Amino acid sequence: MSDLSPTDRSTIRRLPDRARSDRADLHAVLDAGIVCHLGIVLDDAPLVLPTGYGRIGDVLYLHGSTGACSLRAAAEGRPVCVTVTHVDGVVHARSVFHFSMNYRSAVVHGVPRLVTDDAERLAGLRAVTENIAPGAWDHARPPSRKELAATSVLALDLTEASVKVRTAPPGDDESDDTAGDGRWAGVLPMRTVVDTPVPCPLLPGDTPVPAHVSEGRTPGGGRPR
Repeated sequence: MSDLSPTDRSTIRRLPDRARSDRADLHAVLDAGIVCHLGIVLDDAPLVLPTGYGRIGDVLYLHGSTGACSLRAAAEGRPVCVTVTHVDGVVHARSVFHFSMNYRSAVVHGVPRLVTDDAERLAGLRAVTENIAPGAWDHARPPSRKELAATSVLALDLTEASVKVRTAPPGDDESDDTAGDGRWAGVLPMRTVVDTPVPCPLLPGDTPVPAHVSEGRTPGGGRPR
């Protein structure tokens, strides 16, 4: 595992003490999420869209309809910015100025490539599926030739990326810390939980819930390396 090598646009300048330089930290933030935001400029205006993703090694895979203008533009060589953010807590301070969040975030810059190799396309789609729903790729029907033809798969190298993390109590002014005026300060932790599965109403009543669903495996894990 190597360190991140910041470029001019991936260098964290605001609160640089929250930056993480280990590539393992980048992988951890990406692996813990299931939704990223893909940013691209179209028609001289920014466009930011949420989408699923998956990771294999140092490559991030995105997928969508071949008719999606954002993916078509990215495949033609437009630079993109992909972000993933986790909110771990709301930080309550004594002063509204110092309210904050505890978070983990990753920002990836680059020019994605359109994946045309059949084996890599399937591997990328598997990575996306397993990231969102661990265990689903081997359980569900594989994509048909028609479905594959309607799907674009993009690969984005994780060469240019930054990671920023906050895990701390509120940072109030000293005068507020010692005021003793009864104002509460602290952190309200937040986490994502997996709830009870709800079956499709069209399923036969005796269809069992598969283990990879009933065991509540957390999305954002179980992707191939």
